[in-house]
Amino acid sequence: MPNPATPNTTERSDTVHLRNSPDLIQPPGHYSHVAIHGDLVYVSGQLPVDQHGTALSDQAFDVQARQVLHNLDRCLIAAGTDRSRLVSVTVYVTDIGQWPAFDAIYADWIGQHRPARAVTGASQLHYGAAVEVQAAAALS
Repeated sequence: MPNPATPNTTERSDTVHLRNSPDLIQPPGHYSHVAIHGDLVYVSGQLPVDQHGTALSDQAFDVQARQVLHNLDRCLIAAGTDRSRLVSVTVYVTDIGQWPAFDAIYADWIGQHRPARAVTGASQLHYGAAVEVQAAAALS
């Protein structure tokens, strides 16, 4: 049993590092693309918006899903990690009937790696998007 009078000698950093991907538009709201704390990277929700800031909401679901995953890759790279280090992924879709389509695109994108994941239906997403993804990853 640990002695509360004995200080913990494990070093830790309470510093939070905030970063934005140079490959994406700067966040239009009050947030950063990624927040890094300790050995974990938290990626803000990524929408189907291209590098010029154009929302792809009028495009087919598969185009939107691939753009979201592309944006997630860019955020992970900016944080110094990659999709093979994903720990948890949360997916929001406005039509839960699109879950099988997303799952197929996601499986092709991520390969054999199978981080924890949740897929949930949302009544609407910003810009009229059909899909949004947020994630957490370990640093490489």
